[in-house]
Amino acid sequence: MKQRSRGEERLGPSGPRPDGAKRHDRHAPRQRATAPAGAVWLYGTHAVAAALTNPARLLRRLVITEEAQASLAAECPLPWPIHPEISPREKIDQILGVRPGSGIVHQGIALLTDQLSAPALQDALKRPGPVLVLDQIFDPRNVGALMRTAQAFGACAVVAQDRNAPEETGALAKAASGALETIPLLRITNISRALIVLKSANVWVVGLDGQAPSKLRGENFAGRRVALVLGNEGEGMRRLTRETCDEVCALAMPGGMESLNVSAAGAVALYELTRAN
Repeated sequence: MKQRSRGEERLGPSGPRPDGAKRHDRHAPRQRATAPAGAVWLYGTHAVAAALTNPARLLRRLVITEEAQASLAAECPLPWPIHPEISPREKIDQILGVRPGSGIVHQGIALLTDQLSAPALQDALKRPGPVLVLDQIFDPRNVGALMRTAQAFGACAVVAQDRNAPEETGALAKAASGALETIPLLRITNISRALIVLKSANVWVVGLDGQAPSKLRGENFAGRRVALVLGNEGEGMRRLTRETCDEVCALAMPGGMESLNVSAAGAVALYELTRAN
């Protein structure tokens, strides 16, 4: 977050400081070093270690505290493909714009890297496994958690709409815990058209909706390749997305809960779909 300029002296009991310098305001927002176009600051041990081991990553800067070197080396053994800049934690706070409530936990590690390029949908389908389709899921932490789940259950790709999904960010990468480097995140223009492409590739498209009369049963999809479609937590799938699905199912929840967080629902659904295959 950019620091707002302060147009006046902070007054103490005896007025402005005699040397003309402003008093330090510990509540002022930190100034963040903006990433260049096409680049992103990643942070946290797992996310940075995974990026350092990804040959597709173009690395620009690795900023790390002296204390954090051992934890990063435990996950990504030396030598690293980029020379680290040893810096105090306060400098990394400033780079990332850490402030109270920001939710940024960098563990003393920040990596400036180019954003990853994604394959075309047809090329991504050459990988095995189901497809996870996100229809207007905006929260980067939910998207990151869903990528982590998709990787855990052997999905071939995560598909999102380019205009209604978060950019590749440090928060998304940290929530993905390394999965951003191992499973493609495809950004497409039109979700419904992407579903039609999937269907033409013999992928069975299943939408998840808590109000659907039929329940999601993994054995019903044994031997099929499935694309699972998740809508956002407020509105669910959009009408055209829903109508393009081959079928729409709800999770079986005998405990009586009305709904789950979208990342938890995605994990349960992917488990159910993959356990019978």
